[in-house]
Amino acid sequence: MTALLVVMPARGVPAQRSAAPSPAPRAPRIDVVWPEQGAVLDIGDSTFFFGSVSDTSARIVVAGQAAHVAGNGAWIAWVALPDDSVIDVPIEARTASDTTSTSIRVVRAVWSPHAAVWVDRRSMTPSGEVWMPAGEALPLTVRAAPGAIVRLRLPDGRLVVFAADSIAEPVASGITAFDAGAARLPRPVRGDRYVATLLGAIDAGSIGLDTMPAPVDAAPAVLEVIARGDTLRAPWPIRVARYSSRPLAVVLDDDPQHRGGTDLTTIGRAYPTGTYTWFFPRGTRSAADMRIGDRVRLRLAADLVAWVPASDVQLAAAADDVRPAVMGSLAITADSFGAMLRIPLSRPAPASVDERARGLTISLDGAVSDANFTRYVAADSFVRTLTWRQVTTDRIAIDVEFDRALWGWRWHVDATDLVFEFRKPPGIDPLHPLAGRRIVIDPGHPPEGACGPTRFCEPEANLAVASRVRDALVAAGASVIMTRTGDGPVGLWPRVAIADSVDADLLVSIHANALPDGVDPFTNNGTTTYFNHLPSLPLARAVQRRLVAALRLPDLGVARGDLALVRPTWYPAILTEGLFLMIPEQEALLRSSRGQAAYARGIVEGITDFLTEAARAP
Repeated sequence: MTALLVVMPARGVPAQRSAAPSPAPRAPRIDVVWPEQGAVLDIGDSTFFFGSVSDTSARIVVAGQAAHVAGNGAWIAWVALPDDSVIDVPIEARTASDTTSTSIRVVRAVWSPHAAVWVDRRSMTPSGEVWMPAGEALPLTVRAAPGAIVRLRLPDGRLVVFAADSIAEPVASGITAFDAGAARLPRPVRGDRYVATLLGAIDAGSIGLDTMPAPVDAAPAVLEVIARGDTLRAPWPIRVARYSSRPLAVVLDDDPQHRGGTDLTTIGRAYPTGTYTWFFPRGTRSAADMRIGDRVRLRLAADLVAWVPASDVQLAAAADDVRPAVMGSLAITADSFGAMLRIPLSRPAPASVDERARGLTISLDGAVSDANFTRYVAADSFVRTLTWRQVTTDRIAIDVEFDRALWGWRWHVDATDLVFEFRKPPGIDPLHPLAGRRIVIDPGHPPEGACGPTRFCEPEANLAVASRVRDALVAAGASVIMTRTGDGPVGLWPRVAIADSVDADLLVSIHANALPDGVDPFTNNGTTTYFNHLPSLPLARAVQRRLVAALRLPDLGVARGDLALVRPTWYPAILTEGLFLMIPEQEALLRSSRGQAAYARGIVEGITDFLTEAARAP
């Protein structure tokens, strides 16, 4: 029999227990949101990194430089990088008891390696298909080893010699838009950029007017870079087509397969890589006389050209030619929104619009006038005057003046005519300015969108703010249409199509901002509002003023931007960038109910101010 001995502690003396070991402190976890591993960055000597750390007491060190760490563990750093093409950037999270290390590899988009002879093949421009009138010059550019002999050997044995480019390095558009010191940014003349002009390289042959020029199968031109006794050769990625000097009659269509999802507008640029300048409606006819890569040059008039996407250019019917369009007599008629102008033309001519406070000028290029009279709406003074001028032998200017500020306008091709619609301001009750207004609210993204250091991203943030805006507007009597209410992606043009389909009074697109790589986030952040067309500027100013007061962030002002959601002309349209999601404190603000309410309040109060002012306008 086994005796069981039980030892009882003396009264008043606690039993002795073995102490549980204290848990070992956990090493802090580092989450790097940007740059992603292996990201290709178009930067100078510095750029930003941001992310979060699991231990809010940790100190973050990026490439030896301390990062700014917020109370929630979000961090951001502005880091100087070495002169190299592939850079491994060390990142450490240091606490009193532990250190966690990681590394992010980034790649410079453009970098001059230290090899004796090299060429950046991505920099060879132009590339792709080329056709052009005989005798015209084709500019060539390439980046290669400084101090090298650079030349292009053509298939027929001729040599085109390059010269070092003497023009200063351009400042990236993102930097000039944001950086407070952009005017002081260094713009060095780099020794690795070369330019040349190709003359007479395109053999003018004969082509029929019922076919586009096709590339000719031939041996490629070869670039030679010679330095320090070494030669590097690389084929130039260009395919040349024979082409007669007679322009081709073409018609523009951004959806030739009728798949939908486009705005039925072709964008024109003043030069192949320039900003958007013209917006040609589907069906516009013109003359094409040159192609470089994925851009085709239209000869709008004797002194004016526009570059458009090659995918939008279709050969016109064989019976068409490139003679000027003939404009007939003009007529203004009333419609339910205001007034309509029909411009009768023998073929749809390229047109552009210049806006004024109470008027606009429509320029018709490649057109001549045969107008004998101008007809007005007798019972309506909305259109005050309508006049036209033959500015040059192939350009007409039509001036339209209104008796009040224009609310919006739009145009389309009807058979061969151009039809413009001009929209009066709606009837607004100054005591209840939101009552009955149709307002489209667009929660920006998805797809894509910026994310903050703790991975709070635009799609979720923008929808949260937009929902609050909707509720406040509806409570004040407005009719609100949301472009999305869920997490699914919506394309840009479907969002615009929603606003167009309901003849919206206003469109407001809600976003959070991010900086381009290489811009200092500590000196470039705040609130801004974008517009595109002149009738939208008063709305942009009113909303910007209220957003700055509500969010209490630096005022970056209103800006004209060529963004899809502010491009519609039928109603005032703006895009708000209330704050920068990449800044830890601003991300935390947008995460909070307080911050979302403040963002929404600024938008609603700005819309109300704008409509109230519009109601009081004469």
